[in-house]
Amino acid sequence: MAIAISRTLLDQIQSIAAADRAEVCGLLFGTAERIAAIAPAANVAPDPARHFELDPAALIAAHRAARAGGPPIIGHYHSHPSGVAVPSATDTACAAPDGSLWLIVAAGEARLWVAQGDGAGGVCFAPTTLQVV
Repeated sequence: MAIAISRTLLDQIQSIAAADRAEVCGLLFGTAERIAAIAPAANVAPDPARHFELDPAALIAAHRAARAGGPPIIGHYHSHPSGVAVPSATDTACAAPDGSLWLIVAAGEARLWVAQGDGAGGVCFAPTTLQVV
């Protein structure tokens, strides 16, 4: 499965990440085939240099907008400022096996993952092709 994203959107996410030493995060909107829009959100984690937590108010507002006919939330993005673009143990512990997209950026690289069940009641991340168009 490949998910498309425009060069413009990907550049925007990478610019936001490069401008901050803390983990940055935001929402992804679109379809099963394409990331069509993003919405940066505040990272409200107690230790934003090492973890991320989307601002609940931004998440609730996005869900309300989607229910009112706005774009559907298909996942989120976040950065690993001093790591790699691979889900961390904390990411795995905090994820739900709901099929949502996790776009992780680190060191100029962007990788896309799908949160899914591991067959034992937990979560695992399946790598997914990110097609930049």
